[in-house]
Amino acid sequence: MNKIRVLHFADIHMGVENYTRVDPATGLSQCLLDFQRSFDEVVDFALGNEIDLVVFSGDAYKSREPSQTHQREFARRIARLASAGIPVFLLVGNHDLPNAVGRATALEIFDTLAVQNVVVANQPGIHLIRTRRGPVQVAALPWVRRSSLLSREDTRQLKVEELRRKLEETLGAIIRDLAERLDPDVPAVLSAHLSVADATLSSERTMVLGQDPVLPLASVADAAFDYVALGHIHKCQVLCQEPLVAYSGSLQRIDFGEEEDAKGFYVVEIDPGGSRGARATLDFCPVNARRFLTIKASVAADDLNPTATVLEAIARRSSEIAGAIVKVQVAIPEHIDGLVQEADIYDALSGAQYVCVNKDVEREGRTRTSGWAVEEMGPIEALRLYLGSRNASAERTRTLLEYAERLIRETTAEG
Repeated sequence: MNKIRVLHFADIHMGVENYTRVDPATGLSQCLLDFQRSFDEVVDFALGNEIDLVVFSGDAYKSREPSQTHQREFARRIARLASAGIPVFLLVGNHDLPNAVGRATALEIFDTLAVQNVVVANQPGIHLIRTRRGPVQVAALPWVRRSSLLSREDTRQLKVEELRRKLEETLGAIIRDLAERLDPDVPAVLSAHLSVADATLSSERTMVLGQDPVLPLASVADAAFDYVALGHIHKCQVLCQEPLVAYSGSLQRIDFGEEEDAKGFYVVEIDPGGSRGARATLDFCPVNARRFLTIKASVAADDLNPTATVLEAIARRSSEIAGAIVKVQVAIPEHIDGLVQEADIYDALSGAQYVCVNKDVEREGRTRTSGWAVEEMGPIEALRLYLGSRNASAERTRTLLEYAERLIRETTAEG
């Protein structure tokens, strides 16, 4: 029996505008063009490699109300897949949900127009999708609003931690129900947009995200599924082998915290004649994501030519600069700070796509941060730099960054 080939990707986040400038030829941000190119790589691979089903596990856009341009570019690529006869499964992520319950999701237009070969899942459920090599069951667990899972009576007396545990229990029960409803004779994939306890962020810290429900791995690694296709975490990773449980990660790097991360998608092969929970294999397929590069330079107190020192540090990484987004971190004593020629540094980095230079100016045992492009940083990157300038301990830095990530997620996720 022929194996069914499934392509799994997630977290495109069209609309992210970090470290970018406008492309003069199109009038669009270079960052958007990068996301389009990596998405094109996914589509081209699916069309050229006999993919039977494409599973997208949530977060098409950065904004809950994406611009017409972002919607057009996303739809254009989905249409290429669907028109070629490849079924496409679209799961709704937290960034795809509108702020108000009565508003449409960002992906709902595909259902409204009844686009052939496209299935949108904005509620938990099971979808039987017929592919050229046989049927596949896709169990869906989109990002679900808290208000749709728990009533006010359920939550009125609960503390924050108790509420989070209640949400986790409810989500776990939904997955168990989906697993019990599956036909054991038909290949099954769970597509879920959520956080799993054993997953790591790009900074390699274990997931601790406040009110963001974090399910134990055992809740999703149910043997009723042949493959569990996860979205929400940007770092690609395999969490379990039987059954296979994996985050495909994002297609592009968002900030310098993802500098070392591989970016791409998974191709999963499911053997319908094998044993449930152990009949799938997967391969990671990288895309040509924009590179992020950090260059560090440390200037001594007696250095009479600090600019040359910085340029030497840049020269050592010269082969990596072309087309990259480059951050130069310069540690320098205050009394020679004024000797640094900024123009020379930018000239040396002329081949980069984008440049930001940050100076850690040392003053009597203390460090103050002077960023020539600090305003271009994301909030987590800026906070990490600030804490470093204040000589915060590693434990305090870790704790404050965790709280900052929690606040950001609580303001972008449904409250």
